Amino acid sequence: MRRLLATMLTLLAMVATPAAAQQPGTLISAVPMQDTPPGVQAWQVRYWTANQNGALFQVTGIVAAPMEAIPARPRRVIAWTHGAWGVAEKCAPSISPNFFAATAGIDAVRQGYVVVAPDYIGLGNPTMHPILVGPDTANSVLDAVRATRQIPGAAAGSSFAVWGESQGGHAALWTAIAARSYAPDLTLVATAAAAPPTDLAANLRDGSDKNARALLLSFTLHSWSTLYGFSMDKIASRTNQGIIRRLAENNCISLEKKPKFGMILGVLTIVRATKNKDIAKIEPWGSFARANSVDAARVSGPLLIAQSSNDTIIAPAVTRKFAKAVCRRGAKLRWIDMTGGHVDAARESAQETISWIGARFDGLPEPNDCRRV
Repeated sequence: MRRLLATMLTLLAMVATPAAAQQPGTLISAVPMQDTPPGVQAWQVRYWTANQNGALFQVTGIVAAPMEAIPARPRRVIAWTHGAWGVAEKCAPSISPNFFAATAGIDAVRQGYVVVAPDYIGLGNPTMHPILVGPDTANSVLDAVRATRQIPGAAAGSSFAVWGESQGGHAALWTAIAARSYAPDLTLVATAAAAPPTDLAANLRDGSDKNARALLLSFTLHSWSTLYGFSMDKIASRTNQGIIRRLAENNCISLEKKPKFGMILGVLTIVRATKNKDIAKIEPWGSFARANSVDAARVSGPLLIAQSSNDTIIAPAVTRKFAKAVCRRGAKLRWIDMTGGHVDAARESAQETISWIGARFDGLPEPNDCRRV
């Protein structure tokens, strides 16, 4: 009965006035999900967002909340920003049967949080995904938090934390940069990033797993060339450009399945083709990578970074260099050292991260690990 009532209230809440119907952050639909973890209620959502140029997009995601009576006070919110799943529409986390198993942020629901997990622009919706494009991604995250507040059963407040892994770490840091100007109606209390790309050219160049590096580079090249018309001629031959396009259009990252033979061959070809290519030195790729890298001086606190010394995809030295830049400007930083692999970054640091986020909501003094970064 409680779920039926929440669904009815959600449908009533979505009868927006025509003038507001397409405003960024407006909820379009929230469909209750049936297969959810014990104690968790969830909705597949669709909402409006805008990119940095003001173009409007319908985008998707999942909102999860405790399966409890609506509390007297609004619930605390965590925006979970996912790592790389691909750049094709079919790669949206929200349509994956493995969403809950693959989403470390869901652990926070059991501690009373509402968790909103946006797909970002272009995943689950028919446009190219602007992978690692900071402002566009940040807008979609902030608008997801706004949309979540329009689901009565979620009972979400206006204060939120953002927590992400890998590509989602980049998204979390950019959300911290954009929050105050783009969404002054929300209050960001904490930002947590596990294995985040920060200097994009360095991250695409310095990861020790050359196969993963080639696949991520292919996703990025295809996305940026499609969206912005950047030529790949100085990076790859026309034949290899076709391989890059097929890798990006046909493949999603899945930890549950072995890669297809064609994907393996394509990746090995791109490894060879881009062996001595550094996009930092090739325009307009270099300038765009720098513009979408994370400027430590612009990231507002409180801030937590978790990084494994054994990460083969996000070079630990690049993340540590960013952390040192944060500390040099006098900001406090919570730093978590880990020893697992890249794909375990958020899971390995989840307990400490959720505890740290809770302390920020409680207004407790921030710890500072800058001396040991």
